[in-house]
Amino acid sequence: MSLDVSPALLEKAERGDVDEREFVDCVRESLPYAWDLISSLVAQMGVDGTGFADNHVPPPSEQARGQLLRALASDAIRGALQRHFGVRLAFQNCHRVAVFAPADDTTEERYQRFTSVRAQLLNQSEELRDC
Repeated sequence: MSLDVSPALLEKAERGDVDEREFVDCVRESLPYAWDLISSLVAQMGVDGTGFADNHVPPPSEQARGQLLRALASDAIRGALQRHFGVRLAFQNCHRVAVFAPADDTTEERYQRFTSVRAQLLNQSEELRDC
């Protein structure tokens, strides 16, 4: 799954640095499922006030799953999303995305638990084997 890069943005990239806001706009437009999911988790985290929110619902289609994988597998995209939303992202399996508030003692401990080998093993299921 590739980003839909406009000719103007591609030309800027060929000339040199690109404004990250333009890159984030490209991600938002190219990967709407991933953008909406992460946006909703950030909003949920704000409402809950816990410094953490995660998703347990599988994507509705393979295209949506591909968008999510693309967003989280790319260092550039993931980093830009983290900076844009002011969160830390974590990812397990094919759909379990979590957002964490900026690091403090509470969120750091939760982040370490979520990203641990133990948590990864406990988050396995037969239904997700080929996702």
